[in-house]
Amino acid sequence: MDIKELQKIIQENGVVGAGGAGFPTYAKLTDKADTILMNCAECEPLLKLHQQLLEKHAYEIMKTFHMVAETVGASEAIIGIKKAYVQTVKALQQHIEEFPNMRIHLLDEVYPMGDEVVLIYEATGRVVRPGGLPIEQGVAVFNVETIYNIYRAVEQSCPVTDKYVTVVAEVSRPVTVRVPLGCTLDEVVAQAGEATVKDPVYFVGGPMMGHIGNGSDPVTKTTNAVLVLPQDHPIVMKKRRTSSIDLKRAASICCHCHTCTDLCPRNNLGHPIDPAKFMFAASNQDFQDLNPYLDSSFCSSCGVCEMYACPQSLAPRTLLADMKGGLRAKGVRPPQGVQPKPVQESREYRKVPEERLMARLGLTKYNTGAPMDETLVEVSKVTVLLSQHIGAPASAIVKVGDTVERGQMIAQPAQGLSVGIHASIAGKVTAVTPRHIVIAGN
Repeated sequence: MDIKELQKIIQENGVVGAGGAGFPTYAKLTDKADTILMNCAECEPLLKLHQQLLEKHAYEIMKTFHMVAETVGASEAIIGIKKAYVQTVKALQQHIEEFPNMRIHLLDEVYPMGDEVVLIYEATGRVVRPGGLPIEQGVAVFNVETIYNIYRAVEQSCPVTDKYVTVVAEVSRPVTVRVPLGCTLDEVVAQAGEATVKDPVYFVGGPMMGHIGNGSDPVTKTTNAVLVLPQDHPIVMKKRRTSSIDLKRAASICCHCHTCTDLCPRNNLGHPIDPAKFMFAASNQDFQDLNPYLDSSFCSSCGVCEMYACPQSLAPRTLLADMKGGLRAKGVRPPQGVQPKPVQESREYRKVPEERLMARLGLTKYNTGAPMDETLVEVSKVTVLLSQHIGAPASAIVKVGDTVERGQMIAQPAQGLSVGIHASIAGKVTAVTPRHIVIAGN
């Protein structure tokens, strides 16, 4: 199979990064990649699905990973996995000798190991430049579920119609479930039994980089986890603060200790993001040097500064994100051609242990098993978004009243960077809007 053929299969079957921003996977396939890297770092605390999926389907995923490497002509395929995932590592070791040029790279249990810039350095020693793409260093990164979706597309002609989601924290039966795209978060959480707190909050995506969701929100191709939390949990309280108050708090109590920068993963790799300088400039409305503001573009929003480092519980990540969004809205491009400084020697001593991070966040008691149930959950209605990925939304090709089968394409890739969208249940189309398609089950 050549690259264009594989790209077409992946695009038409709607495969995108199964987490993060949902970058269309076909666009990552290029003969410029001499190394491909599978991300099984499970970046966020409490998430389970990648290690579980890789353990259960090790051979199929490794076989597909090897096929991708051969297709793009990569000389090496690396599986980056935390050494703490003992059973998954054993599953990989049973088959690793069958795949030449593939190796397992064991990772420490630190955060944010799943950040692809951090992972690339850990596994290859290469540093992606600030604002650059991994392919500039000859590397393409895929997560576990994405490779599994490629396997299903190539070997079984199955498009992406469902998603694995871990449900943990204040539920009676933590679990990782397989649900149709477009079902509601309420329907997902219901698979984990009863909520154990009154008026629970759904924290979607992980405690560090996630967001507060509503029970009626639809599951998308990037929904990895739902943390069911009490209203007064510190993570929820921080997320609900307003930026205007955060800025005033910074002006009044920031002690300029520099810890936010000292522990910043990107800064330690030589990127010019400096939360401490930004907080000083922003809280004092100091515009003599614009670099602290412009360099906000290089923040990965991992949250280490805000959720772990700051002794005053300030919000550098949130304020940096506001600045980054404001610059983008005004058409200000990130600084171009910036090269990283040398990796700091102290980096090894400034990694954030995940165990300590969970304790700091008040999550340790939730770090329990969440066994995977691969039985597809049945629902009566889905609201399938036309934009579940970076790039142009897919274009609807069905109309109200049409009867569709599960797996049928209901929206085709648009011009530019885009992928197909497929029916996640069989039924009748009841609504088509520029944003979504609603299907009522038979």
